[in-house]
Amino acid sequence: ELWGAPTVLAGPRLLSPTPGVKAQLEERENKKFTTFKAVEFRSQVVAGTNYFIKVQVDDEEFVHLRVFQSLPHENKPLALSSYQTNKAKHDELAYF
Repeated sequence: ELWGAPTVLAGPRLLSPTPGVKAQLEERENKKFTTFKAVEFRSQVVAGTNYFIKVQVDDEEFVHLRVFQSLPHENKPLALSSYQTNKAKHDELAYF
């Protein structure tokens, strides 16, 4: 398999930069999310790392994010590469 198995409850390393990613998603969707809680993630190593993150944005609403983290020497912020809305808690976090 080209990427890691699902990891439930993203660690502090992924949660700490979430405000920047949240702002990118809010801008693209033109809406504010009062809830923004990472609950699961997968990763794929490329020339950097793609993180696939399931984020709870409401009681029963989730979004799937693909976030790119460049190589450390590039010193760039996390970038929201793609996302999928209207997801449920039971939806599999798959490559997109």
